[in-house]
Amino acid sequence: MTDRTQLRVVGRRGAARQAREREAQRYVPNAGLSVPVVTILDRSGEVLEDEQRAVVRWAVQDGHGANIIFAAGTTGEWNKLDNPRRQQIARVVVDECRHIAAAGVAVEAWVGITGHTRTETLENLEYALELEAEAVVVAPLSIRDADDPVGFVNREINALFERARRRIPVFLYDNAEIAAPGQAPHMHTRDVKQMSRMDYVRGVKVTAGKAVLGNYTRAASHFNRGGDFAIYAGDPYLIFDLFAPPTGAGGWTRHYWNRYWTRDSLPYGIVAGPGNAMPREWQRALRVCRNGDSALMHRYAQMLEEFRTACEFNRGGRGARPTVACLKAALVEMGVCRSEALAPETPAFSGGERREFARRFKEMRRRAAATLEPGWLSEVEAERPQARRARKDG
Repeated sequence: MTDRTQLRVVGRRGAARQAREREAQRYVPNAGLSVPVVTILDRSGEVLEDEQRAVVRWAVQDGHGANIIFAAGTTGEWNKLDNPRRQQIARVVVDECRHIAAAGVAVEAWVGITGHTRTETLENLEYALELEAEAVVVAPLSIRDADDPVGFVNREINALFERARRRIPVFLYDNAEIAAPGQAPHMHTRDVKQMSRMDYVRGVKVTAGKAVLGNYTRAASHFNRGGDFAIYAGDPYLIFDLFAPPTGAGGWTRHYWNRYWTRDSLPYGIVAGPGNAMPREWQRALRVCRNGDSALMHRYAQMLEEFRTACEFNRGGRGARPTVACLKAALVEMGVCRSEALAPETPAFSGGERREFARRFKEMRRRAAATLEPGWLSEVEAERPQARRARKDG
């Protein structure tokens, strides 16, 4: 290669990098449905890439399901997998979303980069940059050696971006169930405000009840003055309460308290783990909630709540909900994938629970088909010809 040719190649790469940087700066958070996909493993713990791709396509539902696919999140068992597998799942999901987008269906791929250590997390961030994911998600309180979560996000992540000479939108993740030992269960709003001063921090996913979610929504107007800062509800069932139009004395009381908790600032979007099993239903539920259609809201709330009930079992007088096991079993029952193996330490079915869940899920699907609107029942669809060609060409 001549010196002149080398200069042209370097110039093109530099121009492409600058274009990606401008795109990241113009990024507007997606206000739709995010599905944190389960990770499909075999019994030895290896990622089954073909089946994982099928799960991504199922979640997108040819444009009628997830707007965002979130890889390597808690529902994806990130904290039960080693770092190479986290990166493998990120690669597969980003690549499959790229094929889907090439076929004309708009979908974003967000990569969970949280590792048990700062080193792992930064390695995952660097890998997400190489993959050119649309965004990354980090849970600062889940990193065991991040004694200063604000410093990690504002200094260490920024330093990596400076070295890479490009940035990517970063979303924070707040979930008390995965907080590292010794860490607070939730981020302080003052800390989130400080982290949001970085122009790449574009929002937070909050898996908590109305009180904690309200702490963020009330403070959202003070976050990130340079751009949008989105609040995503990690408990998607909250939308049926928060978006409910006021009717009757009880409805007006609830409406008043919801306004108090949230200061009239409703969640920007939702991250729905149950959307793994019912992506179309959750997409439609979000739409009817935003429209304030109380009759349809009631119909979808009742059906989607039934799935949560189907995942609950009585074990010696105590309730148990092996959610990830149920989501994987539902995908197998639907014919989306064949394996429902769990990562080590993920809560599993006990006794005859798997058979009972299959019965409940089948009955719930039968009622959903009779109750919900035509076209909004999730189905396994034939792969679009454009997607096949894009995958072959890629």
